[in-house]
Amino acid sequence: QVHVAESGGGLVQPGGSLRLACVVVGRSYAVGWFRLVPGKEREFVAAIILNSGSIMYADSVKGRFTISSDNVKSTVYLQMNNLKPEDTAVYSCAEASTLTAVKTDYNYWGQGTQVTVSS
Repeated sequence: QVHVAESGGGLVQPGGSLRLACVVVGRSYAVGWFRLVPGKEREFVAAIILNSGSIMYADSVKGRFTISSDNVKSTVYLQMNNLKPEDTAVYSCAEASTLTAVKTDYNYWGQGTQVTVSS
């Protein structure tokens, strides 16, 4: 059994930064971040393999967001820079057995944390 929990969301102005954290409890292979806007499909953001550090990003966040892991703290971070209003969403992390952008490949999901980008 794996449990994940997100934190770090909030309100930020356009161009600002936030760092989200996902604490992972239990044996896990890869962790991904997704975001959800009401009325839209859940969108892949980034994922990382915890042991190797292999990473993948959605095109919409490349160059602005950075995913990383601290295996001692069992935490995966999502550093978000140069935030835009269209980044506003509920961000969730989840665990998978492969590095993938496909949400149905993820087995354990957190409750999510709200990120709002607005002036």
